[in-house]
Amino acid sequence: MSLALFRVMDLMVGRLTIRSSFTAKSFTKLCREIGIRQSMGRVGSCFDNAAAESFFSSLEWEVLSRHQFIDTRHAQTVVLEWCWGFYNHTRRHSSAGMMAPITYETTALNREAA
Repeated sequence: MSLALFRVMDLMVGRLTIRSSFTAKSFTKLCREIGIRQSMGRVGSCFDNAAAESFFSSLEWEVLSRHQFIDTRHAQTVVLEWCWGFYNHTRRHSSAGMMAPITYETTALNREAA
């Protein structure tokens, strides 16, 4: 994992564990420094960032609300294990035809190769 991505994850997990807003100046500044474009939509728009909203809703419900983190490093470990171990490889997604994302991507790549 690149240092920049690690810094972003560090800030994200830190912000999530204390329920702070992602519009914080330090997070916005870091994103700008490493070339990540933040997407923040209008209040009340159900179509803006639906996938991201769904992801963070699942993260909060399935992980953050069920753990008490000792420190930021512990929170990072738990969140990353959930993302890579469950969310991307096991959990079925309605937007991907009820397949896990990794299965969906592999299927799409195999279709393109054929």
